[in-house]
Amino acid sequence: MIEPLSAVMREAGALALGFFRTPVRSWLKPGNSPVSDADVALDRLLRQRLETIAPGCGWLSEETEDDRSRLDARRVWIVDPIDGTRAFLAGLPDWTISVALNEGERPILAALFAPFANELFLATAGGGASCNGRPIAANPGGIEHARVAGPRRYIDGLAAALPGVVPEPKIHSLALRLTRVAQGTLDVAFASTASHDWDLAAADLLVHEAGGALTTLAGEVLAYNRPEPIHEALIAAGLSRHRQLTDLIRARGIAHR
Repeated sequence: MIEPLSAVMREAGALALGFFRTPVRSWLKPGNSPVSDADVALDRLLRQRLETIAPGCGWLSEETEDDRSRLDARRVWIVDPIDGTRAFLAGLPDWTISVALNEGERPILAALFAPFANELFLATAGGGASCNGRPIAANPGGIEHARVAGPRRYIDGLAAALPGVVPEPKIHSLALRLTRVAQGTLDVAFASTASHDWDLAAADLLVHEAGGALTTLAGEVLAYNRPEPIHEALIAAGLSRHRQLTDLIRARGIAHR
């Protein structure tokens, strides 16, 4: 499925770039999160194209009303047509298109495309992760001098325990922030509470297939396609660094700072 999925992601990216930095109509959804005509158009395109790749799957997308029949489906497409809509509408480059195919409670196929940077990340369960066809890997090593991105309170809490921590600039797409750990350009990434399946599923598989881990702050692996697709605070890092960090977080109560 990788080749047809790659083609779909690039088609979606071209559509998104056609809207980018133009006067696109936007409005606020319940909860004050923005949505635009670009989000809706990509959601429609992705649903049509992904159905041809894996017919009969369930569907869970940020921009589609939740159809609970997905809970009975063996496989479910989990999609965020534009992850980082605020950045997209502001003309900033760090937004992505996120797609994962979930089986049971875990993703088995993932694609994340950053159209402005022309970075296409792909992963299959047990098959590794890549960016533009080249293998990627999370950085090994310990927690000293780690490059960290995420909500300020988590970075500040970690920096108080580890003075050598290097805060990195904000990455507006959560999926891209986590995937930068898989790519090795970040050592650690945090996500605050209330992220959703569509923010996480593709990045989750990419991080794990790149030799890292994405879990709750307590070290629990995530489960997808549940009745409420919402998650608590999360951390991503290479395996050794991840173990050290979750131990430190538990010992110091960093999550509660």
